[in-house]
Amino acid sequence: MINQNKKVLYLTQGAMIAALYIILTYLANSLGLANYAIQVRFSEALTILPFFTPAAIPGLFAGCILSNLLTGCMPLDIIFGSLATLAGAFGTYALRKKSPWLAPLPPIIANTIVVPFILSYVYQFEGSIPYFMLTVGAGEVISCGILGMILLFALNRLGTAIPWRPRA
Repeated sequence: MINQNKKVLYLTQGAMIAALYIILTYLANSLGLANYAIQVRFSEALTILPFFTPAAIPGLFAGCILSNLLTGCMPLDIIFGSLATLAGAFGTYALRKKSPWLAPLPPIIANTIVVPFILSYVYQFEGSIPYFMLTVGAGEVISCGILGMILLFALNRLGTAIPWRPRA
């Protein structure tokens, strides 16, 4: 029974994270912030969630795929943008036992490396790869580094009040 409850909790957490990712991407998209050279996706703040639960990894990946599909992204963007989010989520999970200040670094790095090539080669935006790395990196620092860390410390303060925190 306990093992079954853990599976249900894992699936529920992943689905909720995916749904939140989609909603926050739609919000940023409606404000013109989710796509193009400068991206401040509010949903990217959720990439710190693997610090708390491994369920965030598939949740973020599914949320990114669906967000990119629903906002009309090109197929290569859907694939490689979502893989960048997946890589960032795995990186955050891998660093979870280190300093919480490291949590936003993997998604910032993954997106700063991958997304500029998507913008340049898939969408053929005018600008150089280094320029896109600067603009995407700045957006990721805002989304993951600032908003994500605010979220991380807010959730951390809740302690065991949230179901993914270990019971003492």
